[in-house]
Amino acid sequence: MGASFSLKKQENFNCSSRFSIQNYCELYAKQLIYHYPIYCLRIIYYQPASNKYQEVLQYAENQLAISPQDLAYLRSESWLKHFPHVFEVHELNLVKLPQYFSYICIISYNNHQMEYIQVITDEPLSLKLQNKLQESAIILSEYTKLNLENLHQGDKIQLLEQILHKAGHQLRNSLALIGLYAHNLYLRSPDNGFQKEAKVIHDSVQDLNSNLTEILSCTQGVKLSIVSQDLKKIVAESIEYLQPLIDQKHLKINLPDTSTIISLDILQIKQVFDNLIINAIHFSPDFGTITFSWQIFQEEVLIKISDQGTGILPEDISKIFNPFYSRRSGGTGLGLTIAKKIVLDHHGNIWAQNLPQGGAIFSIILPRK
Repeated sequence: MGASFSLKKQENFNCSSRFSIQNYCELYAKQLIYHYPIYCLRIIYYQPASNKYQEVLQYAENQLAISPQDLAYLRSESWLKHFPHVFEVHELNLVKLPQYFSYICIISYNNHQMEYIQVITDEPLSLKLQNKLQESAIILSEYTKLNLENLHQGDKIQLLEQILHKAGHQLRNSLALIGLYAHNLYLRSPDNGFQKEAKVIHDSVQDLNSNLTEILSCTQGVKLSIVSQDLKKIVAESIEYLQPLIDQKHLKINLPDTSTIISLDILQIKQVFDNLIINAIHFSPDFGTITFSWQIFQEEVLIKISDQGTGILPEDISKIFNPFYSRRSGGTGLGLTIAKKIVLDHHGNIWAQNLPQGGAIFSIILPRK
């Protein structure tokens, strides 16, 4: 059941992902060999981006490399007489390398082939090293799972970009038409009340068009327009924009008395607050409270937005920022994804938690400069 190896650079897949796994395996191999009496160590892992198995081969310092014939024998896996259980250390009988002791620890079985760590030594493997080998296999297994999830996330983001750009043109046409009619109503209306309503429609269309531009720009890695802004003022503007939705549920909004100046792209960060407030409004009970708070540190500010809703299901915590994943009826599953993209572009971070007393809290860290 010899694995098909490709040890050269692959040009047609995500290089950062490939180097990430390979460097991680190389580092683990070097650490094991440095701390323990290991002559040679091989790690075979599956690279989903290239759909091939990769090999990391590491020798102890000042040790001669295995001959090409013996290395081909190891890669053939003809020495494998049965399939050991995952994460169990199993001693091997290498017929063509009888002078060595060899051990294998399976990381996983994938596509009818193995991912594993193979150790070759001059002496029997101690129980301490066997435990270390088992621990390494478990850690590598978790790391490769995370990498696979990252690749799937990248595919979803690419699909999201395609959908956004295809829909962008159609949305712009509709917004332009609504804006034109709202402007005409404003000019022709003799009543100040109607003029005010027409102006609100026109201004809202402009905001939507700006938000659409920012969303599409986010998918292209646009350069941020960073300026110093008052944090409380930005939040207050988002609240004012969403006041009709807040009034519908008779919600109370708590804001801190203090504020701070931070450097950011106001249009993009306002989109973050809009999305998080809309989310909080949706899950808040009638007459509930949405609370903002922030802690100001020397280099960054921690912003928290909490509600009194039902909270987030445990299985949703790790998924709510994924594209197209939504717990809201009629939701697109894009709002939190866009919010996270904008925060990351600002070199910040965002995450969600449940409150002990009920409800959810979203936390954002942004650099002050």
